[in-house]
Amino acid sequence: MTKNENTTVVVVGGGVAGLTLANFLLRGGIGCTVLEKHSRDHVENRQRAGSLDARGVRLLREWGLGEVVEGSTSHDTADAGMPLLIDGKKRLWKTGEDDDGAFCPQQILVRNLIAVFLRDGGDLRFEAEDVALEGIDTERPVVRYRDAAGAPHALGCAFVAGADGYQGVSRTAVPADVLTCDTHEFGYAWLTVMAGVPADPPAVLAVHSRGFAARITRGPAASRLYLQCPLTDGVDEWPDERVWRELGTRFGEPVVPGPITSKQVVPLRGVVFSPMRHGRLYLLGDAAHLISPMSAEGMSLALHDAEVLARAVTRQVEKDDASLLDSYSGTCLSHTWERQAAAVWMTETMHDSGDASYEGEFRRQIARKNLESMVEPER
Repeated sequence: MTKNENTTVVVVGGGVAGLTLANFLLRGGIGCTVLEKHSRDHVENRQRAGSLDARGVRLLREWGLGEVVEGSTSHDTADAGMPLLIDGKKRLWKTGEDDDGAFCPQQILVRNLIAVFLRDGGDLRFEAEDVALEGIDTERPVVRYRDAAGAPHALGCAFVAGADGYQGVSRTAVPADVLTCDTHEFGYAWLTVMAGVPADPPAVLAVHSRGFAARITRGPAASRLYLQCPLTDGVDEWPDERVWRELGTRFGEPVVPGPITSKQVVPLRGVVFSPMRHGRLYLLGDAAHLISPMSAEGMSLALHDAEVLARAVTRQVEKDDASLLDSYSGTCLSHTWERQAAAVWMTETMHDSGDASYEGEFRRQIARKNLESMVEPER
């Protein structure tokens, strides 16, 4: 027998976007239930991007969630916190007024968001299988799922937040003739490598004639390595020895190797789906957009969507005012395109200024001039 329940918001997806929204709603006294298809252990330990911009950090603090980023490493780019190596030489970034972001591995942020949400009485259901959205174009949608024991559930609600990522089911509930998808392919990929070695300092970026490279912290004993490579490369072309040798070459000095636990070739691209709302369904985070990882803004974009939606739902519930809900998609898409523009500029600058075999010498020279505008003059 199906168990029927009701809440104000059903949040599909227990990643950064969904959990941030749920915590915001909980603080606003808005009833919500979060459905996550994976186990708690899986969600808390999957390795993902690990940086929040200054706005994202401020946003969490303004909502009383500063504790979820406590202990994270500040990425003040003006000091040794994030060196930039250009052809093996260390260069200093120009300082700005908005440099107080944080390196916060996604699994740690998610773990903290889960802990706070459950501590404060939130309803979070792991291992929710076969999630299906019904009636999103009506005033009372229903979200159906099966729990870990296989028992069917039906959650009636006023709003559905689709925060289940790029491969999730939420976006598929929007009719194909309604949803548009705009994509930009950069023409190269990253070999991404998880390694069991600490990153000290927490982040190093390198521009080299052999391509872009980086090492970013993923916790006290792990780091993610990135090496620009052709789209046609396969993981089997990158044995461990080659990974460490190439990283050292692009850094301009040998690096201490360690155990490698995973490798993947990831094409760099940007994706934007529009609209981000259909009926009572609101898309946020990776369900609505992917941004170049070079920008390190995926989590910050998710936080922006979550706040806009939380304020919109709260305005509707408390004041019967749908104006913010009506403008949700436009507000978020405007911000998304702004950040996509910055991400494309940064991605092309960091990659085109290194290996000219991808875009040619003309683009390399242009990218080098753009790169020089971001760093202090060479001493």
